[in-house]
Amino acid sequence: MHIDIDLPEEVAQGEYANLAVIIHSTTEFVVDFLNVMPNVPRARVKSRIILTPENAKRLLLSLQENITDYESVHGRISVHTPQSADDGQMALGFNKMGEA
Repeated sequence: MHIDIDLPEEVAQGEYANLAVIIHSTTEFVVDFLNVMPNVPRARVKSRIILTPENAKRLLLSLQENITDYESVHGRISVHTPQSADDGQMALGFNKMGEA
C-alpha cells in the first residue's frame, strides 16, 4: 500500500524528549513525551500520542525491529539506569506510569 505523507516543516524539525510517560486504559495507550532539564523541577509535555492497543503493539514491534537493525550496524546500545530522585521516582528516562 502506498501512502503519500505530508510532513510540514514545523513538524519535520522534531522535538527533543528525554522522558516519556505512558498510561493506558482498556481502549487506548497515551504516550506523553517530555523534556526534563537538570535542576528544573518542572517538565513540559512536548507531544502527546494516543494509540489503540493494537497500534501500540505495532509500534513496539517496529521499534524492536529498528533497534535490532541499528545494533547490527553500530553495536549494542547500552541502557544505563538513571539516578533516583529523592521521592523514589526515576529522575530521567522512559517509564511506565500505569493504568488511567
